[in-house]
Order: sequence, then C-alpha cells, then structure tokens
Amino acid sequence: MVHRPTRKEREPLLSVAHGSTASRILDPTNAVAVDGVSARSTIYSSAVLLISKSVDFDDTFKRIEKAAKGLGWRAIAEDEPECAVGLRFGVRRVRLGVRPGKAAQAPDAWTVLQYLRAEGRGNARGVSLEHVLVPDPHNEPNPHNEPNPHNEPNPHNEPNPHNEPNPSYGYDPLGTGGRRPVAFVGAAPRRLVDEELNGRDRPVVAVLDTGCGPHPWLDFVQRDVRLGDHPIGWPAGVPSSEIDGDQVGPLDGLIDPVAGHGTFIAGLIHQACPDAEILSWRIVPPDGPIAETDWVTALAQVAELMHLYRAGDPRGRRIDVLSLSMGYYHETPEDQMFDGTLYPILADLSANGTLVVCSAGNDATSRPMFPAAFAPWSDGNGPVSLTADTLPIVSVGALNPNGETDALFSNSGPWVRAYERGAGVVSTFPLTFQGGYQASIATEFNGRSRSSIDPDDFTGGFGTWNGTSFAAPLLAGRIAQLLFEGGRPSDVRQDFKRMWTALEELTSFRQGAEAH
Repeated sequence: MVHRPTRKEREPLLSVAHGSTASRILDPTNAVAVDGVSARSTIYSSAVLLISKSVDFDDTFKRIEKAAKGLGWRAIAEDEPECAVGLRFGVRRVRLGVRPGKAAQAPDAWTVLQYLRAEGRGNARGVSLEHVLVPDPHNEPNPHNEPNPHNEPNPHNEPNPHNEPNPSYGYDPLGTGGRRPVAFVGAAPRRLVDEELNGRDRPVVAVLDTGCGPHPWLDFVQRDVRLGDHPIGWPAGVPSSEIDGDQVGPLDGLIDPVAGHGTFIAGLIHQACPDAEILSWRIVPPDGPIAETDWVTALAQVAELMHLYRAGDPRGRRIDVLSLSMGYYHETPEDQMFDGTLYPILADLSANGTLVVCSAGNDATSRPMFPAAFAPWSDGNGPVSLTADTLPIVSVGALNPNGETDALFSNSGPWVRAYERGAGVVSTFPLTFQGGYQASIATEFNGRSRSSIDPDDFTGGFGTWNGTSFAAPLLAGRIAQLLFEGGRPSDVRQDFKRMWTALEELTSFRQGAEAH
C-alpha cells in the first residue's frame, strides 16, 4: 500500500525539549545507502548525532568530524548537561552545521552515519541518530491502517483533528475518538493509611511521561523525586500542560495534544493498585515529540536511583515497576550494533529488580517498536537475549473494553508479550482542563440550562481515552498489586521471585522458558 504523507510528515517537526532542532523523516528510497545496511523509515533530529557513553568520546568524535568535513559540514561537540555528568549510562550530542565560509546542503545526520559505516562498520560503533519519540495515546483511527511514518503520533495525534469532536454532538457513538469527558460515579479507590499497612511496604511505580496534574485522587503522587541535587526530566520551572492544558499555541484555545497523558496514567495505576506509591517525572513536552537525548538521560538517572538503592546508599530509591508509554521505530534493528545505549540502561534497571513495562504502540503494525521490542520475543528472534539475572522487558498491547479482542489500533507481533485493556478506559484528568470548544447545542428551558456535552471540559476530573499508552500502566498497576499482596521487598533474588510470580499470572512469560 502506498504511504501518503500526512501534514505532519510534510512539515518538519520540532524537538522542543531543552532546545529546538529540526527533525526529518528517513526515506529509505532516496536516503544515502551503504552495502549491507537495510534501512527503514524513522523520524530523527536532522543535524544531531549521539555518541554513547559506552565508547571513547574523543576518538569517536574525531571520526564524525572527519566524515562531516568531507561533506562540507562541521561537527560541534555539545557540553554534557550537568545532570548527566557522572552517570554510568547516557549519550552526548554532536551537532552538525555548515562550515564557515562554505555553501552546502543542510547537514544530515543519517548521511554522516552512513559515511562512517562505509569506512568500516566498527567506525559507527556507539554512534546513532537522535530519534524522536512520541507517547502512545490513540486519538483517531488511522484512515489507511498504515504506520505513520513510524514515530509520529498516530497519524493525527490531534483528536479528530485538534481534539475536535466527532459529529453527533460530542457523544461519539462509533467509539473511535480520542479523549473525552465522562462522569465517574463510583467510589474512589481506597488507599490504606500507613497505620493499616501492618508491616507491608507500598510497591513503588514510577512513570516518565507528561507529569501529573492536580486531582483529588492523586494528592499522594510524588512529583519531584531527584537524583542528588538534580531534577529528573524537566525541572519545575518549565511550563507544564498538565497544569493549564494549553502550552502549544496558547491563543488557539485548544488543549495540547497529549496534555493530561501523565495524569490519566497515574489514575490508572491508582485504580489497579490503590496502595502503590507513584513517582511521576516530566519528560514529554506539551505537543508530544521527545528528543531521545533527554529521554535517555532521564532513564539513566532513574537507573542510578535504583542502583544506589541496591547499594544501600540513602540517595537511592526503590522502584518496583517503571511504566513507559512512548517509543520509536528504529531504522536498522537487524544491525547487531543498532543500540548500545538504551537497552543497557533498561537491563541495568532489570538486574536491580525494577520491572520495565512498555507500551507497544498504536499504528496497527507488526513492525517492532522500541523499547517495547526489547522484550523476549515469543519466537526467539528478538534483538536481545534474556539472562537468568535480568527481568524481562514487558511489552503491552491494548485490548478492547470486553477484555477479549485486541484493539484494532494496537501494534502486535511476537515481540508483544502481554495485553491489557487500553481502549475506552476511564481515568483521571486535571481539574483545570477546559478548552475552547463549546457544546454544539445549548438552550434553556424552565430556567435551567441545557446542552450537549462540552467535548473538552474535563473539570469533572475524569475522561476516557484509547491507546497502548494506557494498557501499559494498567498492567503495571496490576503487577504492583500482586507485589503488595505477596509480601515485603527483600534482596534482589527474592524480589525476582516475587516479580516472576506476578508475571506468570498476568502475562505470557514463563520463567526458565524465556532465555534464548
């Protein structure tokens, strides 16, 4: 099927995290090619290459600098941000530009990377594109049932579009729309007070997403857990769409495309495990795309927290489950050197007893989405092998409300190892959310106002949304609940045993059958 570029594919994206850089789509049909490297489409920062901390920076930078110079470009090594200095894992940015006094085509990181590979595959070890990640809410059906183009919100990660209601006065009878307000009339999840725990420890679920906005259910959420003196993710001074809902185009009256995403996720975890501690960090900007550097740095900080905890360092924090609802499609996953940075971070978390749960993506494709596709594949063909001293990455697809059929938008394949409800789920929204749309019909009768539903009025505190973004934290919460019921955390060996008990009950994983 021919892929028809969406509006977002035709226009450059911006990576808004800690400085903007133009992004572009890798089109394998006209990109620079190298024998033995078969590329697929992805979205990446056009003038940025990343050097992994796993290799010698100076030596690797010299090779990049030489390749860039031959193309009429220059390479500039960016200083490592203060929060990343001293971390065991991570990357450093190399920015490409046109050499002074020269005229050349706009720099392209993919071209430089391919020139490195052409000189010898080992020359590119530890060097990668800076991918643009997106969170995984599903806001509108993909009209052509195609990936779009494999990193971009789905393809219109603007509910219909830009959060516009479907016809029929905002009631959405077809069940295909994005976030919508609903009335929750049940009781709030009952959270035990500390005196009622009877010696049990609360399981800790961490979320790296858009943050967590104000909601009476979520007053206990910890929003500013730091690594030493450094914040994790975006510091408090950076404006948050979880607070006012509108940071992108603040004059347009629209709630930002992924505003409320982290609050919705926190509410799902709380419903599944009312007694869990929830740590919420902001790394997703208001309009969705995430610079890989910022995401990797935050993950490396989280891994350091858990590493310090296991070492008995008071600066550490226990994290039982880490929920990640974003991802990207790698251009060369078959290359054995394709990822020297991300997986080692996740493996370090897993080795220290943190279970990493990842959403599978919403493009209705079997193409592996990372980091979810780091899960052990059921057919044994995955890119990594599970060892006895490491917990598996858990990849989660979405089920429909009936809990039986897969949601049509959900990615699937041998790399997806668990499924949970992710379509039509109900959860929390910040109470401050009320966008510029109005009820499509409003009138009065007998002194009382009457109207259809206001499609972006979330002041009732609840809404419904769709996506593997929400299947992953729901499963994370259910795992946390089993951990809570299964006893207190202990050493790594005992924690692994507790975690595997939960995995075997809730997923297709079976201990001893996953190592390949």
